[in-house]
Amino acid sequence: MKLGKDALLALRAEITGNLAPGDELVVAGPVAAQGTAVIAEKKEKELRKYFSGEFIRDCHQLLKDYGTGMTREENKIWDMAADAGADALYLMGKGGFLSALWKMSEASGTGLKADLRSVPIRQETIEVCERFDLNPYRLLSGGSILIGMKGGEGFVQELRRMGYMAAIVGQADSGNDRLLYSGENARYLERPYPDEISKLQEEESWEY
Repeated sequence: MKLGKDALLALRAEITGNLAPGDELVVAGPVAAQGTAVIAEKKEKELRKYFSGEFIRDCHQLLKDYGTGMTREENKIWDMAADAGADALYLMGKGGFLSALWKMSEASGTGLKADLRSVPIRQETIEVCERFDLNPYRLLSGGSILIGMKGGEGFVQELRRMGYMAAIVGQADSGNDRLLYSGENARYLERPYPDEISKLQEEESWEY
């Protein structure tokens, strides 16, 4: 079901620029680092049953150590991407990587193909999400940025030289399909779900 005019305008206001067919989709900063840090804070007692204190401290520090910045003003990658000719930029947040991907493609009216295996993510996030049965690609991802641009490989290599996690995860096209790959399996990108962290909030009264 397509968005109404007002909803589409509101969505486009969240995205800077527009994807163009042929743009490579670049992710800078590990997805779900923010969500991992929040879980480490709110569920530390439970995590200590399974993980070392050092591991939990690393989880607390993920956003600080690996994030690219929570706002456009403080984001360390935003101006670099704009100067490199990026067509579209979006600071991730609630709903995580998959929400960001859907929003950017929906606002731009493009199709896409993306490979989940290429998405930058920390091992701490994977392990914490497995423990709580959460999808890390739908988890709070402040500190990560989604970029649509030509010539993404050179930009990714520059970010890596600077110490950032970054990767090309897919490409926009002129079709209508939005496909997610994981190995040989493919599925359609769906409209955003509630953030995965909400599953942990159902039983507890805490905010993030």
